[in-house]
Amino acid sequence: MPLAKLIGRWPLLRQADGDPLALGKAVQSERTQKLRPRTAEAEQVVQSICPYCAVGCGQLVFVRDGKVDQIEGDPDSPISRGRLCPKGAASKSLVTSPTRVLKVRYRRPYATDWEDLPLEQAMDMIADRVLEARRATWDASNNRTMGIGSLGGATLDNEENYLIKKLCMGLGIVQVENQARI
Repeated sequence: MPLAKLIGRWPLLRQADGDPLALGKAVQSERTQKLRPRTAEAEQVVQSICPYCAVGCGQLVFVRDGKVDQIEGDPDSPISRGRLCPKGAASKSLVTSPTRVLKVRYRRPYATDWEDLPLEQAMDMIADRVLEARRATWDASNNRTMGIGSLGGATLDNEENYLIKKLCMGLGIVQVENQARI
């Protein structure tokens, strides 16, 4: 490389050429000028809510080739205004982790190994156990069961909590609480 071209690449000389505070071209190399944000190549941007706590920070999920490519704060969210806590900022790993369980896992009583179950079978097992616990602990004089309780998560919204409460009341469950309130 010729000496004149090499010297011309020095940031100090680029500062003298119209960028005295080194806020523009003086601090940019050819490589940095070619860099583009990974979100620029997203095929789709989906608005979402962070799943970690009850605050409900807005997220933008950038999708490329049918997979989550990046998750960032949503600047249009009136709650978080584009900011995310460290857990929310790292929520991409929640979706893309190679250790994420994508099947229903079940360990039978006294067993040492887990087995995969079809979702329909697992849902039937849960429904059978709820109905059996309700039947076994039903208090007919008060029309309720004290053998089942519900503890909702902090990331449930008002509509989900409303539906859970309606389901529990319909089953006679009176011990209903939400973790966000505790």
